Amino acid sequence: MRTLLASASSSIQSGLSAAGGAAGYASNLPLTTIVANVIKVVLGLTGIVFVCFLVYAGFLYLTAGGVDDNVKKAKKLIANSVIGILIIVSAYAIASYLFAALNTITTATG
Repeated sequence: MRTLLASASSSIQSGLSAAGGAAGYASNLPLTTIVANVIKVVLGLTGIVFVCFLVYAGFLYLTAGGVDDNVKKAKKLIANSVIGILIIVSAYAIASYLFAALNTITTATG
């Protein structure tokens, strides 16, 4: 399995290097590192969106003025934002672990 994975990764990497070299781009980063960086950026941006929702929900809560509907809406948005942040942090941790393990496997056998 590791040999197949290393072979596939090596084949993809050589194809990307050839295409990048022809286009004038030079990169020695493995494919797993590039994909991991893209996923981390997407998860980071999504986390920023959820933090903005959390700030907005806090603003709604502070300006609710004791109106029950507005307070309930703000509390629900706060709860959903916190759940979203927890999901994003978990996904970030899992992705980081998996790509580090995959990078270790592909560099150890390649």
